[in-house]
Amino acid sequence: MTNLQSLIANLQLTHKTAVFILLWLLIMIFVPIANWVWGEAAMLRLVSLGVVAQATAVLSILIGAWGWRETVKTAVIIALLTYTVELIGSRTGYPFGRYHYTDVLQPQLGHVPLLIPLAWLMMLPCAWVVASRFSGWRFALLSALALTAWDLMLDPQMVGWGLWVWQQPGGYFGIPWLNFGGWVLTAVLATTLLRPKPVPIRPLLLIYTLTWFLETFGLAFFWAMPGPAAVGGVVMGVFVWQGWRLEIGDWRLRSHHFQSPISN
Repeated sequence: MTNLQSLIANLQLTHKTAVFILLWLLIMIFVPIANWVWGEAAMLRLVSLGVVAQATAVLSILIGAWGWRETVKTAVIIALLTYTVELIGSRTGYPFGRYHYTDVLQPQLGHVPLLIPLAWLMMLPCAWVVASRFSGWRFALLSALALTAWDLMLDPQMVGWGLWVWQQPGGYFGIPWLNFGGWVLTAVLATTLLRPKPVPIRPLLLIYTLTWFLETFGLAFFWAMPGPAAVGGVVMGVFVWQGWRLEIGDWRLRSHHFQSPISN
């Protein structure tokens, strides 16, 4: 077995999912290059393509664990719920605060880009992994916090790119604090409604970790946003560390149990 095959096996990835993740990574690596060479329009097309690729990788993981029926049901509920919340939020100011989407992200339905529900879909199952050792309201709340940690970097970046506009900029690098409460509320609602089955930990935790690295590194070195990179990188990094700490601890425990001699 080669080193690459061993890595794929240890991360519990299928070869198909590994290809999707690699494709997503290549797209995201080329995002700043596209911005330098061809400009903002080309960069945003790659960002959209990256969301699709990441969502495809997540769906591939879920299909392998749950099958098509449960995965499609989960995807549809996440997409419909988050689209509805975004539609209401952009029109009423609840639960995120008053904002509106610009025309940059297309296509749109009701002035909400259709890419937005897909972004929720690509990250919410990854957040479930961080909270997988808990149950009930603790699972819903912790996974919501793990997801919202991502938005500490995402929102300043997307506002900086002109994808949406806050009518009253807030205290977190121009983002209203209410926005993060809206993220927690929406994620808790989706998780409580879905009551998801156990998810594959290592593949989804890998995607969560790669998202953390790409956001932190990109904001710090390519997009001139050191503040959100520092704060969001630390907060999301805590969830990354906790997720791998527990998973590695469980792996060592299983390995020790497997290697221990059977005594009478």
